[in-house]
Amino acid sequence: MKPEEIDQSAAVAPQIYRSIRARIVAGALEPGAPLSEAEVAAAYRVSRQPVREAFIRLAAVGLVQVRPQRGTYVTEITEKAVLDARFVREAIEAEIVRLVAGAADPSVVAELRAQLALQRAVKPDDAATFLRLDERFHRTLAEAADQPYAWGVVEEVKAQMDRVRMLSYYPQHMTRLIEQHQAVVDAIADADVAAAERAMRAHLREIIQSVRELVSERPDLFTGTHNRRNHGRKSNDATV
Repeated sequence: MKPEEIDQSAAVAPQIYRSIRARIVAGALEPGAPLSEAEVAAAYRVSRQPVREAFIRLAAVGLVQVRPQRGTYVTEITEKAVLDARFVREAIEAEIVRLVAGAADPSVVAELRAQLALQRAVKPDDAATFLRLDERFHRTLAEAADQPYAWGVVEEVKAQMDRVRMLSYYPQHMTRLIEQHQAVVDAIADADVAAAERAMRAHLREIIQSVRELVSERPDLFTGTHNRRNHGRKSNDATV
């Protein structure tokens, strides 16, 4: 999000939170990167108060760490945080898909199939677009189950999962995820509650292998192995 995209007529802090969260998830702000409250405020042309509020929320979801007398830094990823988030997300979304399959609304199935077509049309190397459509798919299921609060919980806990999903994305992975989505939709269309739950659980457990592979391939991104050369820098060395 560029500074001019901040809507001053709406709450500013949530917009800054979403913008910085997106940059962390995409890897534009890497683990260990310092964040300056003053410079972020200047970049977005806002006061420091909404930036401070955004930082507090980012810290609450584990994306930044505030270090007294040292500054605010993008956190490294922890394998346990990713797996804990997966556990919570699976518990919620398994129940959501059971509700959707139990209702078996043809209009919901039609919408999900249309979304599958959009997913298949994504260019293999366009991770950002595919992951955005993946998010829409899961949000649609929550809306169909009339569980907006549950989806809000998922959004809060899945930040670390999203980082791993972006960093571990590759074209063949996209194909496998679409096949898993297809299995979920087919089970819903058949009103097969048990099959829908199994398909969703299998889909969400994909992250377990992804995070372990990423730990092996990119240990610098994870707690305990990151090169901390930036951690001693003042937070005003970096901007958003």
